[in-house]
Amino acid sequence: MTALPPQNLGLGTWPHRRARITPDAVALVQGHRSLTYAGLDERVRRVAAALSAAGVRPGDRVAYLGPNDISTFETFFGAGLLGAVHVALNTRLSAAEIAYMLDDCAPTVLVHAASLAHLVPAVLPASVRRVLVVEDVKDVEAGQHVLPAAGETARPFEAALGEVEPLAEVPAVGLDDPCLVLYTSGTTGRPKGAVLTHGNLTWNTVNQLAHVDVLSTERALCIAPLFHVVGLGQVTLPTLFKGGSVEVLARFDAEVVLSAVSERGITSFACVPTMLQMMCEHPAWDGSDLSTLRTVIYGGSPVQERVAVAWHRRGVQVVQGFGMTEAAPGVCMQIRDGAGGKPVSIGPPHFFVDVAGHTAGGPVDLGDAPAELLVRGPNVFAGYLGRAEESAEAFPEPGWFRTGDIVRRDGDGWFYAVDRAKDMIISGGENIYPAEVEAVAVQLDEVAAAAVVATPDERWGEVGHAYVELRPGADLDEDRFRAHLLAHLARYKVPKYVTFVESLPRNATGKILRVRLREAARAD
Repeated sequence: MTALPPQNLGLGTWPHRRARITPDAVALVQGHRSLTYAGLDERVRRVAAALSAAGVRPGDRVAYLGPNDISTFETFFGAGLLGAVHVALNTRLSAAEIAYMLDDCAPTVLVHAASLAHLVPAVLPASVRRVLVVEDVKDVEAGQHVLPAAGETARPFEAALGEVEPLAEVPAVGLDDPCLVLYTSGTTGRPKGAVLTHGNLTWNTVNQLAHVDVLSTERALCIAPLFHVVGLGQVTLPTLFKGGSVEVLARFDAEVVLSAVSERGITSFACVPTMLQMMCEHPAWDGSDLSTLRTVIYGGSPVQERVAVAWHRRGVQVVQGFGMTEAAPGVCMQIRDGAGGKPVSIGPPHFFVDVAGHTAGGPVDLGDAPAELLVRGPNVFAGYLGRAEESAEAFPEPGWFRTGDIVRRDGDGWFYAVDRAKDMIISGGENIYPAEVEAVAVQLDEVAAAAVVATPDERWGEVGHAYVELRPGADLDEDRFRAHLLAHLARYKVPKYVTFVESLPRNATGKILRVRLREAARAD
């Protein structure tokens, strides 16, 4: 019997396999440009050939720095086809922060948007052999080329693809091979590169499809940034897996998204809670036609209850997906039946995910009492790039990832995210979960957002310090704020200190940077 050739099971073959099933279906749309699955397959093979010509080999890193773009997907799939590793970089970071990540991952090739060319001289690591510049379509059509100050290493993206033939022979890539590096948000310290394998992303896609009905007729919007696991894993990859169409938006704009849903019959998208809030508070909200929206999945942080209720009142099934970068990202997700009655629950665990509570004695069953969450499953990451010690610490028991999240379970088996273990305040021996206090604080109409952090106290060890962001034009004093908290919380949970701020510090995905608030609290 003749042995079969090695099978490439990686994500890089997804466009090719879909092109064999529905070659003429539209895969990606951006502005006036669209790509069928057959066209995407051809482009991905050209990208793989261009990367190979630049010296990229299996296991090498290919970094991408730019806003959401069709080229982001082409680079991601092209690197995967070669067995290389796509590194998604946050465009909203400073040059110093980007330089740190590039030094950490040591890519062979850097692909970046022309609009960010000014950053390249300050961030380019010595490991890079080739810089590929993704130019604006209008610039390419006008024959104007924008290149960074990277010497002979720089080439326009389209020119590099035009110099090669689509790659025909590809290396064998398995589910256990690394595919993607996403840097954690760094809300508590230096970002770490979480290494996700082809299998992690594939199994996360399967979990999503088991939880949500995704159809080949899907018209999804890609609005969350693709350097964030929400942007890639919750709607985009499942839609492409099923053969639907994904419309790519370079950046989020509430009015643009509402207009796209109304005018182009968008059926689904994934986002972070701040995006949901911005849309339902936008003047265009009441006049927008949302009738085609079947599913909106949000994740990254909890949503305010009034925001979730506003979407449900419009007849849109807004479901919360709970997870983290290290789980690609899905751990739990609300299901359509029941989500409206439990707007702040994170739902039951995904189909191929095991959960347990963390104790010094090992994993235990989770009950209704808050406990730190352990996660196990084929979607859980392989470890942190170049950080063997921290990777080992993340798995206190074989296969079980320690999330650092405090959760509880209700009688129906639905879970609730209580807080981050590191954010918990221990005051006079009592555990205070900041998220519980913050949820009560934002019930006040005047409060746009609130964050509670620990600050040292001679008597109690730690006490809470609340930072409160008011809505524009709102008037709220400390006495009324405290009275509201005391009406809903035990006295020991009410923060000792309250500071009203113009805006809370946030990272690129909208998460509050508690480390900065802790520093401010200690300084105060």
